[in-house]
Amino acid sequence: MGTSGQVAVLGAYGHTGRFVVAELLERGLRPVLCGRDTGRLDALAGRHSGGRPGLDVRPATVGDPASLDRALAGADAVINCAGPFAGTASPVIEAALRARIPYVDVAGEVEAVADTFTHFAERAEAAGVTVVPAMAFFGGLGDLLVTAALGDRRSADEVFLAYALSSWHPTAGTRASSAVSRERREGRRLVHADGRLELRTDKAPTGRWSFPAPVGNQDVVREFTTADSVTISRHVSVPVVDTCMTSGAVQDVLAPGAPAPAPADDLGRSAQTFLVEAVVRSGGAERRAVARGRDIYAVSAPLAVEAVLRVLGGRARRAGVASAGELFDARDFLASLAPHVSVEFAH
Repeated sequence: MGTSGQVAVLGAYGHTGRFVVAELLERGLRPVLCGRDTGRLDALAGRHSGGRPGLDVRPATVGDPASLDRALAGADAVINCAGPFAGTASPVIEAALRARIPYVDVAGEVEAVADTFTHFAERAEAAGVTVVPAMAFFGGLGDLLVTAALGDRRSADEVFLAYALSSWHPTAGTRASSAVSRERREGRRLVHADGRLELRTDKAPTGRWSFPAPVGNQDVVREFTTADSVTISRHVSVPVVDTCMTSGAVQDVLAPGAPAPAPADDLGRSAQTFLVEAVVRSGGAERRAVARGRDIYAVSAPLAVEAVLRVLGGRARRAGVASAGELFDARDFLASLAPHVSVEFAH
């Protein structure tokens, strides 16, 4: 563990950022609130003060490296919650390398996550800095499930990730990140096939998936590529990483004017529930891992914070850019997420 107990949170007042700040406080750490809007940072600090001295507020923008250096000064780590990550990941990682502190983000943009591995792997390892992209519902959770299902194996013939969301009300950040990805893809879609990501112009296939009870058989959109295709393929040798999402959730998130998530409990979580099923096939054998929980944005907070705690506590396997399944004991990490996530395994 670092000496200050401080963790800088960029985008602290955003939808996911607020959950991360609350989780850090719950775990006994001191979040440093960072972002562009000083007024919103001050308001967030006031909500958490409880009559005590407020949290440290440090305005910063990705276009001003000096402001990022001030934001990270004295911090043990930084969690980047400010999307679109195509524009924020690189400057904040650069600042983390200058400060020589671990970097974790909650990026869901497939291209941005791939860019982090491509552009920073060698430099982060040489600097002895751990960089963990996509430590969130998409990218982190699926990677941990697949890694845990594999056990000691580091290869598979096929990996399937099936997502069932009761609904999907997108945040402003999700909308902005999706727009950036669509622009980068020029109307095409990403698929992980033949051991790599490739762009295709055809329409995504549809089908049915039999989820564990109580979800059951559902219409799904196949080849619904998520950041997990990047994180898993970095440390698991597998030609195909296929993903599917319940059709209703896809229709929700793509609907014009879709509402943002609405708080439904004292923690600010929405009523959305999720089920993620990981299926790993190798040599004729099949292994499964299933995760259940509530609110895909809220659950990203314990994932990101637990990753920071493990890196600071010397429980990461190496420095450099790496995904959750590569860095951590996957089964132990998943167990630590209770009561946020319940996990079961089957062979």
